[in-house]
Amino acid sequence: MARRQTSLFACCLRAAVALVAGLCVMASPANAAGALNVGVQLEPPNLDPTSGAAAAIDEIVYANIFEGLTRITEDGAAAPALATDWTISADGRVYEFKLRRGVRFHDGSDFDADDVVFTLDRARSATSTNAQRPIFEQIETVTAIDPFTVRITLKQPLGAFPVYLGWGDAVIVSRESAATNASHPIGTGPFKFQRWRKGASVTLVRNDDYWGTRPPLDQINFIFIPDPTAAFAALMAGDVDGFPNYPAAENLALIERDQRFQIVFGAGEGEMLVAINNAKPPFDDIRVRRALNHAIDKQAVIDAGLFGYGTPLGSHFSPHHPAYIDLSNRYIYDPVKARRLLSLAGVGDDFALTLTLPPPAYARRGGEIVAAQLEAVGIDVTVRNLEWAQWLDQVFSNKSYDLTIVSHTEPLDIDIYARDNYYFQYKNEGFNHVIDELRETSDTAQRNQLYGKAQRILANDAVNVWIASSPKIAVWSRDVSGVWADAPLQANDFTKADIANRAPVLAVNAMKPAFPVFAIWLIAATIGAAAVYFSRASPAFLLSRLAGMAATLAAASGVIFLLIEVAPGDPAAFMMGLNADPASIAALKAELGLDQPALVRYFTWIGGLASGDFGVSYTYRVPVADLIAERFWVSLPLALLAFLISTAIGIAAGVMAAALRGRPGGRAIITAAQAGVAVPNFWLAILLVLVFAVGLRWFSAGGFPGWDAGVLSGLKALFLPAIALALPQAAILTQIMRTSMLDVMDNDYIRTARAKGLSQSQVLRRHALRNAMIPVLTILGLQFGFLLAGSIIVENVFYLPGLGRLVFQSIVQRDLIVVKSIVMVLVFIVILTSFFIDLAYGVVDPRLRRRGAS
Repeated sequence: MARRQTSLFACCLRAAVALVAGLCVMASPANAAGALNVGVQLEPPNLDPTSGAAAAIDEIVYANIFEGLTRITEDGAAAPALATDWTISADGRVYEFKLRRGVRFHDGSDFDADDVVFTLDRARSATSTNAQRPIFEQIETVTAIDPFTVRITLKQPLGAFPVYLGWGDAVIVSRESAATNASHPIGTGPFKFQRWRKGASVTLVRNDDYWGTRPPLDQINFIFIPDPTAAFAALMAGDVDGFPNYPAAENLALIERDQRFQIVFGAGEGEMLVAINNAKPPFDDIRVRRALNHAIDKQAVIDAGLFGYGTPLGSHFSPHHPAYIDLSNRYIYDPVKARRLLSLAGVGDDFALTLTLPPPAYARRGGEIVAAQLEAVGIDVTVRNLEWAQWLDQVFSNKSYDLTIVSHTEPLDIDIYARDNYYFQYKNEGFNHVIDELRETSDTAQRNQLYGKAQRILANDAVNVWIASSPKIAVWSRDVSGVWADAPLQANDFTKADIANRAPVLAVNAMKPAFPVFAIWLIAATIGAAAVYFSRASPAFLLSRLAGMAATLAAASGVIFLLIEVAPGDPAAFMMGLNADPASIAALKAELGLDQPALVRYFTWIGGLASGDFGVSYTYRVPVADLIAERFWVSLPLALLAFLISTAIGIAAGVMAAALRGRPGGRAIITAAQAGVAVPNFWLAILLVLVFAVGLRWFSAGGFPGWDAGVLSGLKALFLPAIALALPQAAILTQIMRTSMLDVMDNDYIRTARAKGLSQSQVLRRHALRNAMIPVLTILGLQFGFLLAGSIIVENVFYLPGLGRLVFQSIVQRDLIVVKSIVMVLVFIVILTSFFIDLAYGVVDPRLRRRGAS
C-alpha cells in the first residue's frame, strides 16, 4: 500500500514537473504580420474622444480610428482630412468646407455633410460633455449646403478654428454609432476597432476600405503597462515593440547601450510649472512671485523631476512652435536677489507656505528640490501630497493652495490665463486683450506676434515659475519605423508606421473569453463538497449562518457606501480634465446621476445589486457587472493557482518540519519559512521577472492573453504571478502547520498509535494530520481571501487585468460605482469562504459537526 502511494506521488510529481516544463518551453504568442505591440502607461476611460478630456483616449484613437475635417500634422499645422479644402469670409466668421467623397465609416455607412452637422451640433449642445465645449459654443450655425459642402458660421472670428477642428474633441462621428463609441468606436480612419480587453489591451486592425493610402501595419496592439519597472521589463523581454511615451527615463542609459532599441527624442506640449495662487496674499505681490522665480534653480528641478530631460522655460509656451520666445533667462537663479525681493515685499523670516503635490513622479521628485531651494531663502515650506481626485477638488476647483507643481499638456493653451476663476487666479486686462485679438486673427504671422506678446506679459508678471518643456521620449525596437517623433497633440499617429521581421498573424476572437476548464472543475468540486455536507448539517445551523451572512452584507454595504462617499474628489471634474468648463462638468454629473441625493443613490445601488444590475461604470461606460466578470476570470484563476501552490508547499513543508523536529532538515525548513515571511511579494515578483522573463525568456514579463488563446497560454501568463503570491503565503502556512502538528503529536493517542507499532509516516498520515488541520483551515480561508482581493501590487508588476488592478484604477479615476461594487463582491466572497471553512471543520472533525447539529 505504501509503495503504491509512493508510486502515485511520484507520478503526480512527474506530471507537475512536465506541466511546468511545458509552460516554460511553450512559445509566447508571436507578433502578428505587420502587427505592432505598443506599450502605453494609461488605459483610457473610454474610446470616445468627444466625450471626455483623457489624453489616453487620443493616444489610441486619434488619426487611427477617428478623423476630423482637418488633421494636425507632426509639425502642429492643420492639414486637410475629411475636408479637402475650405474658404474663410472676409470678416473671419464664415467657413465653408468641401468634404471628401467616397469616404465610409467602419460600419459601411457613407460619410457626408449630415455627419458634420450632427457632430458639431452635438459638441455645442447644452447637454454636451465635450471637454472643448466652450470652443464649439462659438459656433452660431452649422448648415449642410449639399451632401459634400458644409457652412459653419461663428459668433465671432476664431483665428485658430481650423486647428481646433483637427483636435480629437472635433473628430467626426456617425449619428448611428455615436452612442456606442465609448466602448466600440466607429470612425473613418485607417484602422478599425477589433477588441478592448479591459485592463489589458486594445486591438486595432487595418481598414482595407480606407479612402486614403492603406497603412503598412495589419494590426496594432496597445498594451497597458502602468508600472515603470514593468514597462522596462516588458521592453527587455520583447513583449512590446516600444513605447511612444516611455515612462521610465531613469533606465534610458541602459536602453541606449542595447543595440535592439532606438531612443527617439521629440518635442512635446507639456509645460511643467510651479503654479502660484496669484490672488492669495502675499502671492498677489509681484515682488514675491519674482522672488520665487529667482529662488528656484530650474535645471536642478529638471535633473530631479525629469532626469535631466527637459528644456528650461520662461513662459507658458512650447519651444517647438514657431512663435516660441526663449525667456528662460528672464529670472536667473539668484537666492540673494530672492531674499532681497522678499524683504522689499515686507515678507519676514516667518514666511511659510504649503507646496501641494499631485501624484506624478515628476511633481513629487521635483517638489523635494523646490521645497529645499525655497527653504534656503528663508521660506518655511510644508509639503502636502495629494491624490489626483483630491488635487482636482482642493487645488483646481476650490483654489485652496499656495504653490503646486503640475504639467499642462494641452496644445496652445496659453489662453487659460485669460479665463475667469481659473486656478492660477491671474488677472491682467492687457493680457486678456491680446488673447481676444489672437482669437480674432487668422493670419499666421500676426498670430505668432500676438503669441510672443502674450508670452512676454506672463513672464513679466511672473505669474508662475515655469520649469521646463517636457520632451516626448519614445523607445522603439530598431525594426520600427514611420512613427511620430514630436507630439503636437497627445496622440500616436500610426498611419505610416511599419515593422520589419514580421511573424504570422494571430486571429483575435472578439467573443468573451471562455472560462478556464480547471477553474470550473475546482468550483464544481467545492460546491459539490459543500452540498454533500449540507445534507448532514441541521437546518437551524444553516439558517443561522445564512441570516448572519445577510446581516453582514447589509451592514457592509452601508459602511462601504459611506466611506466612498466622504472621500474627496469629484468624478465628473476628474473625467473632464483641467480645461473643462463648469457647464460641461454639470452636464456629465447629470448624465451619471451624480446630481442625485446620496440616499437616493444608495438605495438605487443596493436595489441594483439585489437584482444583479450593478450599474454603469462612470469611466468605461459599460455595465459594471460585465467589467467585474471580465476581470474576475483573471483574478479567480490566479488566486486558485496561488492557493493550490501555497497549500501544497505549506502543508508538506509544515508536516516535514514537524517530523524532523530538532534535526538539521527541520531547522532548514523553518529558516526558509521565516525568510519567506519576510520577503515582500512585489520584490519577489520583480525578481522572478528579471530571472525568468528578461534573463531566461521562459515567460513573458507580464500581461494576459485571454483564455480564448488557450488554457496553457493562460496558465503560463499566470504562473509567475501565482508563484510570487504563493511563496510568502506558503511560508506562513508552513509555520502554522508545523506548530499545529507538534501540538497534536504530544497527545496520548499519538503515543498509543506508536506503541501499536505504526510507522512514523502512518502516524502522521492517519492520526496527526487530520487533527492538526483545524487551525490550518482557518488560515487557508484567510489566505484565499487575501489572494483574491490583495493582489493589487503583483497585478501591477505583471500588468494583469485583474480585480485588484481594476480597484486601483477605479479609485484613481474616481469611478465610485465600480469601487463600491467590487468591494461588495469581495466581501461576499470572503463571507462565503468563511461559511465553507465552517463546513469543512465538520468534515475534518465529526465532533464539531455534531455540535453544530445540536
